[in-house]
Amino acid sequence: MKTKKYKEKYSKKVKRKNEVRKKSDYSWIFIVSVSAFWISFIFSFLSETIIPSVGFFFAGFMTIFFIALGILFDMIGISVTVANASTFHSMATKRVRGARLASKLIQNSEKASSFCNDVIGDICGIMSGSTAVAISTTIAKNLSISILPVTLIVTALVASLTIGGKAMGKSIAINNSTRILYHFSKILSFFTRQ
Repeated sequence: MKTKKYKEKYSKKVKRKNEVRKKSDYSWIFIVSVSAFWISFIFSFLSETIIPSVGFFFAGFMTIFFIALGILFDMIGISVTVANASTFHSMATKRVRGARLASKLIQNSEKASSFCNDVIGDICGIMSGSTAVAISTTIAKNLSISILPVTLIVTALVASLTIGGKAMGKSIAINNSTRILYHFSKILSFFTRQ
């Protein structure tokens, strides 16, 4: 009789936890979608208004910056999912700066990796693509040639740098996940409450 009551009580607790988790998942999806919209909107606005009016070298620098930022956040997202939580728990007991934050990131690894890989990574991919188009337009105008072959070459170059960089970054992140997450959490800790 006792075990039956205990099982019923336990199943009710599990149902409540699952309902809370579903609600938090929906709110997380909403927050990520809205954040992605506004970050993308702001970056796109800046790229559409600033990049066409600046020189070729600044546009090239911006393209490389967005590629590097996408690779960096891809590495951070992978590090969060791969890193060992026990290492950061022991560091947190010794009051190492950023260790507690790293533990929280690992506990919420699906959200942290989604934000880093999907939101920041994808936005950086879009931005590097749009800056590549601006570079193509500038080159085609300056050399008085057709824009199509220039756009094909520049966008292919940007895509290969992004894909190759992310492939290299993934192997680095898997092998150095603790170090990458520690440094990221340490930097992030200066901007958050501990």
